[in-house]
Amino acid sequence: MPRKIVVTSALPYANGPIHLGHLVEYLQTDIWVRFQKMLGNECLYFCADDTHGTPVMLSARAAGINPEELITQIHKEHKADFDEFGIEFDNYYSTHSPENKYFSELIFNRLNEAGSIVTRDVEQTYCENCKMSLPDRFVRGTCPKCKAEDQYGDSCEVCSSTYQPAELINPYCSTCRTRPVLKTSEHYFFKLDDYEQQLRDLIAGGHTQKSVANKLDEWFNAGLKDWDISRDGPYFGFKIPGEENKYFYVWLDAPIGYMASAKNYCDRNNLDFDTLWNSGEYELYHFIGKDIMYFHALFWPAMLIGSGMKTAERLFIHGFLTVNGEKMSKSRGTFIKASTYAKHLNPEYLRYYYASKLSDGIDDIDLRMDDFLNKTNSDLVGKFANLASRSGPMLTKKLNSELGRLDEQGKELLDKLIAAKDRIMEDYESLRFSAVVRSITALADEANRYVEQNQPWTTVKTDLEKTRTTLTAVINAVRILAIYLKPILPKYAEKVQRFLNVDTLCFADLDTVLENRKINNFERLFERVKEEQVNAMVEESKETQAPQPAATEPVEPFKPECTIEDFAKIDLRIAKVLKAESVEGADRLLRLVLGVGGQEKTVFAAIATAYKPEDLTGKTVVFLANLKPRQMRFGLSEGMILASGTGGKDIFMLTADTGAKPGQEIH
Repeated sequence: MPRKIVVTSALPYANGPIHLGHLVEYLQTDIWVRFQKMLGNECLYFCADDTHGTPVMLSARAAGINPEELITQIHKEHKADFDEFGIEFDNYYSTHSPENKYFSELIFNRLNEAGSIVTRDVEQTYCENCKMSLPDRFVRGTCPKCKAEDQYGDSCEVCSSTYQPAELINPYCSTCRTRPVLKTSEHYFFKLDDYEQQLRDLIAGGHTQKSVANKLDEWFNAGLKDWDISRDGPYFGFKIPGEENKYFYVWLDAPIGYMASAKNYCDRNNLDFDTLWNSGEYELYHFIGKDIMYFHALFWPAMLIGSGMKTAERLFIHGFLTVNGEKMSKSRGTFIKASTYAKHLNPEYLRYYYASKLSDGIDDIDLRMDDFLNKTNSDLVGKFANLASRSGPMLTKKLNSELGRLDEQGKELLDKLIAAKDRIMEDYESLRFSAVVRSITALADEANRYVEQNQPWTTVKTDLEKTRTTLTAVINAVRILAIYLKPILPKYAEKVQRFLNVDTLCFADLDTVLENRKINNFERLFERVKEEQVNAMVEESKETQAPQPAATEPVEPFKPECTIEDFAKIDLRIAKVLKAESVEGADRLLRLVLGVGGQEKTVFAAIATAYKPEDLTGKTVVFLANLKPRQMRFGLSEGMILASGTGGKDIFMLTADTGAKPGQEIH
């Protein structure tokens, strides 16, 4: 009987692009989901953008738009990247949704009724320069446990310890580098230790990998601490019921996004959410990275248990991605965005390479550029594509595209390939994808040896039917290998399916033999990767930074150097403000129409917090005339006026002498 399965991946944060490190998880999950669907199981894959929190709020403010506009834009970009890499969600949603608000309040209220929510005063980090309470990830400093430097305010990436921002050594605001002060505020806490025994039982029952269970034992033995689940405004998120300026901490509503995405899917497809999520009818699995296992192995299941919801059967945890043996680096060009990769290389190459590295453990995987190039050319081109390209075109050109019948030698080859089925399926199920790849490449070697032994390029000159028999076996081998590879290489499998003129490629078809039938024209399956392509991708990903000077207080790094020739390109002109008006939907922007020597130019300037439109008409300003026009949501901005300041009311426009003529160049 087919299984019913619900699968989730961790939610990508809506404050930046998808990069190759993110893709480890989504590709691992997608491969497993595709495998389940190939078996005929109902497997639903849910995910969403994680949209709330201070970083999103500040990014939107800097862009002169509201947070809702920013997350809508990021959602489109994320979805486009996932589509490019063949990651097929059954629903890709958002945590900024009515379903997520409903479940967040429901779970909070149930936990509160159970006595698991308490309030108390806390000292929290506050940046007097930014004039706001700082979220955990906007405070950085030295880890209080292992003394690793430059760590986040809630957890250490080196030793995986969790702590409060106030515990950091030498903390600083990651936005302005100012040392924060401590302020007192009443916060809501979730009493995690109320659920210690249930959590221990869950972990002991095989909820996750053994190495993770050992790490969780350390946290149990150290004692589970109450979890601060509230944040003070200003904050982009859901207000806590009954509060006016307190919001759910993003980590409370983020995993609830799994449920919200599932509920949205159920409502659109006439399914019952409680059956899907809370009954025993569906299995539930979460895929996450090891950096967030504390939240997913302790906080999240405790929230579900306390609110009467079902917890996942298993939590599958993977390691990080390193590139060339080191942490991803912008300066070295190894912090590579998914979209940058896709401009230069076939996404299926990365799907294959990651699969060749992934196991059921939590060890980091390393993307070595030379190994990536060699493995792609050796396996995808030299083994799989080569096997098809040596048989398909010959059948088409010399044998009227018609397959014959297998002989005993051909049957023996296919029997060897089919005999690996159970082992490959077991490795797929257990997330041992590297073992899957090893098995399939070994089978491809067997098939290529068969070709070498029978030399159809020679027999085609003397014995056409012998050649047809040989190529019939090769074509069937190509089909079997494509079935095995389909979860990893779906687009490759589609091409093979069209080429072989078959309706499906699934594990149930492995024993089927293609004989006495026509195939379609061969289409190229893969192209060799050139070193120049990899180098171009790395070069495009580089961000040059000047060294950060030593100082008593941390300072922002300088921008890349410019030459006097670069500076000479700037064309500064006198301009007169002919018209100034507010921009609907953008609190920080003003739309200025400038007179510049007989021409009119429109500029959108982020100065609305310091200047009123009615005070600007007639002003003479300095205008950067040769800035490349930028298409904004509100219209085309054709330059920039010069202003400076720290923000808010502290923005000062550079004005010119009233006797200066509009259009006059400034030297």
